[in-house]
Amino acid sequence: MNIDPSVVAAFTPAGKLRAGINLGNPILANIHPETGEPFGVSIDLARAFAAKLDAELELVVFDAAGKSVEAIGDERADFGFFAVDPLRGEKIAFTAPYVLIEGFYLVRADSPIRTNRDVDQAHNRVAVGKGSAYDLFLARELKAARIVRAPTSQAVVQTFLAQQLEVAAGVKQQLEADARKTAGLRLLDERFMVIQQAMGVAKSRGAAAAQVLNAFVEEMKASGFIADALRRHGIAGASVAPKG
Repeated sequence: MNIDPSVVAAFTPAGKLRAGINLGNPILANIHPETGEPFGVSIDLARAFAAKLDAELELVVFDAAGKSVEAIGDERADFGFFAVDPLRGEKIAFTAPYVLIEGFYLVRADSPIRTNRDVDQAHNRVAVGKGSAYDLFLARELKAARIVRAPTSQAVVQTFLAQQLEVAAGVKQQLEADARKTAGLRLLDERFMVIQQAMGVAKSRGAAAAQVLNAFVEEMKASGFIADALRRHGIAGASVAPKG
């Protein structure tokens, strides 16, 4: 990639490249229990992109997707990693997706809810992470069930249990991990959505910046970088998005 200096300048108005990292999605980013440093697929991509721009990288870490989105609009981060959503797309220029992630429902083992079709009933309350892709999607799709927003995606199952809600919704791997800690929970058998995980930059940074970021994502998919990162971090249940 031959990157024009004007594009580098568009990405680094603060003199360094600030990557917004969302810890609310454990498939893509986590905190190392010993070092306290963030690690994961999105961090690997952020470092690779900084190397492409020959820029110093700063990781700006958030505990929820909504905060990461806000940071782009507030100019506290220069690019980030987001689930593609039309509402977010009003201000953020998304790349093509680089990873596909499944969203599932979790219920109690004795729940009468057996399929996804059973969820959207007036007597059901669905816990989601505030501002997450699941929140945005279900706010449009659910017509009868009521959404209850947990402060972060990691707190969804805790909120579901504490408030005795009927359903929890989120990343399949996060729900599975939480279910292993508490007896008497089960996932429904089918996903309710597939999240297209992409990189993004504020549209105010210009079309050229968005094009460079998209070309970078396509290069990382084609080279096997993303597939290698998923394997290296032991991520199951997510797949590399197809070309384009």
